[in-house]
Amino acid sequence: MSSPRVVLKFGGTSVSRLERWRTILSQARRCLEEGERPLLVCSALAGVSNLLVEAVARAPKGEHEPALAKILEIHERFAQSMDLDLREVAEPYLTDLERLLLGASLLGEVSPRQHARILSAGELLSTRLGAAWLRAQGLQVDWLDARDVLTSLPEPGRPERSRFLQASVSDDHDPSLASRLASMAPVVVTQGFIARSPQGATVLLGRGGSDTSAALFAARLGAARCEIWTDVPGMFSANPRQVPEARLLARLGYEEAQEIASTGAKVLHPRCLPPVRRHRIPLQIRCTERPDLPGTLITSEVSDGGPRVSAISARGGITLIRMDTVGMWQQVGFLADVFACFRHHGLSVDLVSTSESNVTVTLDPSDTAVDPGVLHALLADLGQHCQARAVEGCASVSLVGRRIRGLIHRLGPALQAFEEQRIHLISQAASDLNLTFVIDAAEAERLVVTLHALLFDDAPDPALGPSWRTLFEAQQPQGQTSPRRWWSERAPALCELARFGPRYVLHGPTFESAARALTSLQSVDRVLFAMKANPHPEVLRRLTALGVGLECVSPGEIERAFHACPDLSPDRVLFTPNFAPREEYEAAFAQGVLVTLDNVEPLQLWPEVFAGRAIQIRVDPGHARGHHEHVRTAGSRSKFGIAAEQIPEIAALAKAHGVRITGLHAHAGSGIRTVGHWAEIAAVLIAVASDLPDVRTLDLGGGLGVPERPGDTPLDLAALDASLAEVRRAHPQYEIWLEPGRYLVAGAGVLVAPVTQTKQKGEVHYVGIGTGMNSLLRPALYGAWHDVVNLSRLGEPPARKVTLVGPICETGDTLGRDRSLPETRVGDVLLIDVTGAYGRAMSSHYNLRAPAEEIVIED
Repeated sequence: MSSPRVVLKFGGTSVSRLERWRTILSQARRCLEEGERPLLVCSALAGVSNLLVEAVARAPKGEHEPALAKILEIHERFAQSMDLDLREVAEPYLTDLERLLLGASLLGEVSPRQHARILSAGELLSTRLGAAWLRAQGLQVDWLDARDVLTSLPEPGRPERSRFLQASVSDDHDPSLASRLASMAPVVVTQGFIARSPQGATVLLGRGGSDTSAALFAARLGAARCEIWTDVPGMFSANPRQVPEARLLARLGYEEAQEIASTGAKVLHPRCLPPVRRHRIPLQIRCTERPDLPGTLITSEVSDGGPRVSAISARGGITLIRMDTVGMWQQVGFLADVFACFRHHGLSVDLVSTSESNVTVTLDPSDTAVDPGVLHALLADLGQHCQARAVEGCASVSLVGRRIRGLIHRLGPALQAFEEQRIHLISQAASDLNLTFVIDAAEAERLVVTLHALLFDDAPDPALGPSWRTLFEAQQPQGQTSPRRWWSERAPALCELARFGPRYVLHGPTFESAARALTSLQSVDRVLFAMKANPHPEVLRRLTALGVGLECVSPGEIERAFHACPDLSPDRVLFTPNFAPREEYEAAFAQGVLVTLDNVEPLQLWPEVFAGRAIQIRVDPGHARGHHEHVRTAGSRSKFGIAAEQIPEIAALAKAHGVRITGLHAHAGSGIRTVGHWAEIAAVLIAVASDLPDVRTLDLGGGLGVPERPGDTPLDLAALDASLAEVRRAHPQYEIWLEPGRYLVAGAGVLVAPVTQTKQKGEVHYVGIGTGMNSLLRPALYGAWHDVVNLSRLGEPPARKVTLVGPICETGDTLGRDRSLPETRVGDVLLIDVTGAYGRAMSSHYNLRAPAEEIVIED
């Protein structure tokens, strides 16, 4: 009973599979063997909280049953994997959830009190199951309801909704909690995210609630340490999903970690740091998938080491408010007056920049998206004091570290990366922990990649740990960082092809298999290939032979489609131009293909072109997704689609000129692997279709993502089919179409090229090949990542990290940085993977160098 308590928090991805609970079991036993008593703080199963939010939103209309059924299915399947009976283990909590949702449907509303109780079900169910399974493995385990020991602060002045859904709990030491746990089993399982009000009602701790719960338990117990177990092995010098060369930050001080978390790192919620910092409790970030890795230790015991940049962080979704007036100069109380407007509308200010005639602030992006009505009301109130306007679609990029002011003179070369950027605001933290730039969101990700390369690639720092790529590739020979690929058995043949110069090689059976997988989805009526991804004639012939239609964006693509497939029926071709001249619409109609309109103006200027015809219109869904800002094709900062407020106008024009709008189309971006995305798009289109009686088709666009980097999981097609099947059941009057591009062909293609030269410059080892950005533009354009393999030495272990470059006279002609390859020599053949889409299609003759030719091969 005198053994020290330690707190281990496990997030949603860490508690959602049986193998992850085996890791939890092993960590609990480790603690016991080291003479410690673990308190396990657990989140809801992955995806369940989102489903509970959906159920809350749908319950007032009596439409919560599908979400509830999914929740029950997830827990039933999870319980079966543990050999547990769900009802036996968690019957009271299931019954309570069902009763609360039914009550909300009967009342037609959900109060904040009910909202909190419903959302608490996820943590209660996961911990009941987890505790029962641990007990079955022989551990002495007690289950603790967090609401019995964590009580929120009264805060009488706060709105009711905030008090229930964003409650605060004191982190003061709590002897009664320590005494209670001392009387319980050596291992205790409890919930994150939830607590109770002083009156005994369930309350939630808001965003980052489970991290915060763990820190609160650690602080109130005086724990020896707090461990946060998640799906990444610590904090890194950049987001490793975007920058695989990002370096592990093995040890950080509380202040530095707080700054990294606050400026965009999502591995740890910033609200969890103040409690452990106040009580000087070490916090460690660990990876459930790789428990062998030490992770990041956050502690007060950190050596100074002088000024440094530790990380580059980015946050999107930022809105700027610019306030201009010459009257603010030497006016007492001006800032108090305008800041009172923000407080009145419940908006938190993050960054502030002032001058004699302007104050510019950013709204805290950790808040939920600002409601347009709230923003309009804010600007109206500010208008009483100044000229105010909002600038949306921004992002912040922060250089985070220690004593940043002491580095300004050394940051000159890196700051040149901002030369072509529109900088809205610069903020240097009073704490001297960050230097932040607010720029257009479309440039943020590429800028982070560039800055990381400038600041970290050529400056070895013994305080930095290994890179993300090294951690996940270290135990595997090159070429085996992902499931075995089609080219693995064909290395000799591919090397022989490369003897004749660089080649794009497409494997026909692979893209045909991808096409069959999509066309077999029961909920999808039509699949159209976005042929801009790869217009190779053989690809078009084979895909159309499998029943796939073609989506074209130019007259040249339409011409290629019918030239490659002369028997193709025009009604299997969709023309979706953007800012096209009148002649292109006329030609498309003359060829009999279906036309999509993504702007009101063509119907205003040339109504006779569209009169009496059936068309689709492209709707801007208002939000964007994708692996890079340049491929996110929705929102006010994207040129694509018709805004929601323009739908009545185009509907009226169509009716006036006898134009039938028979289909709605939306596309939010590329590289998406979130299964629910397409059902969300469908919901947007269905809402629009309610005012357009001729609509029969919902074209949900493409963007189906493919795995590219180590650790990427493939898109779950079965789950996608099930998600869209629900849409079909609720709205059987509509056909559902998809427009995949990369999904069909990316994985079927590779670029092979011989090594021409190697070079050593300081710490950087360059490997040059016979082609570059003239063949493969994506790395330079998007900062895209492609796996690189030495085919001539396939299976050999890595010997060094290299930067892969081409022969183009541009600094940006870099195809990959910090890649682990065997000892590579002139004449070896390198393979660049997943290049079947937007590879040859985006190539050029820049420097008058011919790009790699593309061929299709069989087994």
